[in-house]
Amino acid sequence: MDKHPTERRSRSARLAPLSVLGLLVASLSTAFAGSASAVPSAGADGSAGVSVTRSCAAPTHPGELACLALKRTDLHQLALSPDAAHSGYGPTDLASAYNLPTTGGSGQTVGIVDAQDDPNAESDLAAYRSQYGLPACTTANGCFKKVDENGGSNYPTADTGWAGEISLDLDMVSAVCPNCHIVLVEAASANMSDLGTAVNQAVAQGAKFVSNSYGGSEDSSDLSADSQYFNHPGVAITASAGDSNYGAEYPATSQYVTAVGGTALTKASNARGWSESVWNTSASEGTGSGCSAYDPKPSWQHDTGCANRMETDVSAVADPATGVAVYQTYGGSGWAVYGGTSAASPIIASAWALAGAPNPGDRANQYPYNHTSSFNDVTTGNNGSCSPSYFCTAGPGYDGPTGLGTPNGVSGFTAGTTTTETVTVTNPGSQSSTVGTAVSLAVSGSDSAGKALTYSATGLPAGLSISSAGVVSGTPTTAGTSNVTVTASSGSASGSTSFSWTVATGGGGGCTGLTAWSASSSYAPGDQVSYNGHKWLSTWYSTGAAPGAPGSWAVWTDQGTC
Repeated sequence: MDKHPTERRSRSARLAPLSVLGLLVASLSTAFAGSASAVPSAGADGSAGVSVTRSCAAPTHPGELACLALKRTDLHQLALSPDAAHSGYGPTDLASAYNLPTTGGSGQTVGIVDAQDDPNAESDLAAYRSQYGLPACTTANGCFKKVDENGGSNYPTADTGWAGEISLDLDMVSAVCPNCHIVLVEAASANMSDLGTAVNQAVAQGAKFVSNSYGGSEDSSDLSADSQYFNHPGVAITASAGDSNYGAEYPATSQYVTAVGGTALTKASNARGWSESVWNTSASEGTGSGCSAYDPKPSWQHDTGCANRMETDVSAVADPATGVAVYQTYGGSGWAVYGGTSAASPIIASAWALAGAPNPGDRANQYPYNHTSSFNDVTTGNNGSCSPSYFCTAGPGYDGPTGLGTPNGVSGFTAGTTTTETVTVTNPGSQSSTVGTAVSLAVSGSDSAGKALTYSATGLPAGLSISSAGVVSGTPTTAGTSNVTVTASSGSASGSTSFSWTVATGGGGGCTGLTAWSASSSYAPGDQVSYNGHKWLSTWYSTGAAPGAPGSWAVWTDQGTC
């Protein structure tokens, strides 16, 4: 049975969600008050002429934040009518791309935290849901509620830029979890103190899932904000990673939130039917990521290059060139296409609501790390230049721009450790080699989630090193015995093995200069002799006696023929 007849009816009229053919009539003539100017760019899907405007102006002082919504300005939507043809991904697209159930979420409340007021929020929400055949969500039926940051109806000043953000957030909750209730909390300003108070209010209103589609530069006050506003055990709090490419942003770097990065999402002729890469439109436009300068690393985050909190954790579509459909009339003319990590955060919060509320007292942001195989691993693209490379470059396993990946169903947002990822490294046994003689040893491992592994080692004899593929090579320079530990990591899990490696003093080629074997002679470790056409190496004494003393003797290792 077709659960979304209106969406199916309009799909043919609006062509593919990414296509602008037939819709490129004119660019919008005016930018929103306080927003940045539109910037033409090339989309990740190769489309040219994509231009966007930032809904909110950049922050001007510490503690001020900005919404992270990007609106396409190269598409001219023809009418205010909700039934007008439009482009952009809708509910069935997102359900297909992320393997989301079409039922679920009943009884759950998703909190949306934004600044300023959208006076048309409820009516625009109704238009969006009607277009896609979704159940009504209104104040009258108890599904929708709008409050100020103190829980009342003293709404802040209306703002067209933040209204676009609000429409985007409400529409994404509706698209992903149409049976969820929604509480919109409007902060009095874009300062952290007001937005943080609104987060607390969303939780007080009963939301077990709270989306925050805003961000700004990190500063030394972040740890205080963590404890005041985001420390809510038993609540899943998501935050957008940023729209300005590589670089950490707060509150995405809070130790208590799930940081959500952005991808370019396109239809593909593969088993999934979709493909994704890191969203990176230009040097200044793309998903954020980075190592926090202030927030400590949660115990369940296992990447090794960042000693503090690493951004991000998971991801979803954010590229405006592969953007989502939004209906907005306050500061907009009806249908529009939006992107930015502002789209990704409410998508993840709503997918979480489909999975069910976190256990009371749990740090919900650890759940995805307990189910790493429940995500589509995004392995291509980058959002800048960095070191270590995974801070800004996608690859197998965990990476900064996309985290663990995008949802493949909702099991990644559930409690428990039934799909905990493990890494096993095969022990190669004790090793021996000789000073001056080149060696090569391949160490192998396996990952329970089938992910590629990167290898590192400690304790290797001088002159040896290990490649990221697990091959130990080089020429030993110093005699002695070392305890070597090799570790293999997928980015989200790791395993190790230890073994001894003995390096003996080299004796040069052949048997020239070696001492003849004599039963009456005593030898020190490292001495070499020739006997019966072979060269032999003395490796250790069985007692503490000095060479030549009564009871001293050596253990000999055959070094091959002379």
